[in-house]
Amino acid sequence: MKIHCVVLVVGALALAGCGTKSASSGNVDRSELEARARDAQVAIENVYVTEVADFDLAEQSVGVLGADGWSAIYVREGTGAQIRLGVDRRSIDKSTCPDLPVGVGTGGRPGAVECAEDDGSWYRVDAAQHEYATGVDGRVVRVNADLGAVDRDTLREAARAAHPASDAELDEVLPQRRDGGGPVERGDLPAEGDGAPDNGVGVGG
Repeated sequence: MKIHCVVLVVGALALAGCGTKSASSGNVDRSELEARARDAQVAIENVYVTEVADFDLAEQSVGVLGADGWSAIYVREGTGAQIRLGVDRRSIDKSTCPDLPVGVGTGGRPGAVECAEDDGSWYRVDAAQHEYATGVDGRVVRVNADLGAVDRDTLREAARAAHPASDAELDEVLPQRRDGGGPVERGDLPAEGDGAPDNGVGVGG
């Protein structure tokens, strides 16, 4: 899997480019991978990856989604088109599909959501985005893109290719441990209240 550091704009945060990271090789220490996942506040079983032609993982885009889920962005070189991958603990079925906002890690967008079954997944569309959402063992795996930027066939390809990361893939995508280890401070957790993540996108979001 090829991983790029590219310029991304996620919410109000700009992420700078920094070259290419090649696939890892050799034996991987599982306990070290589990420690890296804990530091990132991600449940290791929620870390998924995908493969889709002409898209590469943006290394600096990976991180926690919700309580212990996973999110990552794949970017098409040259166009900047993005496919967003998100995994979190929830369920989805015919009755709940229209109520789940379309979008990964942004709180979704307002407006009606249309749902259609497609080969074991739900194809979901609102006014601005579309995505495939697949229920797997108590979690929902979602691949999402802006309408017009990524076509449905490409999005379906990414959804079908999404899978739990192998140890080698975990080594590629999980952030390295900080000096001294320990979890990374999360800016989306409020100082007061029940500690639930604040996924609001603000005015104009």
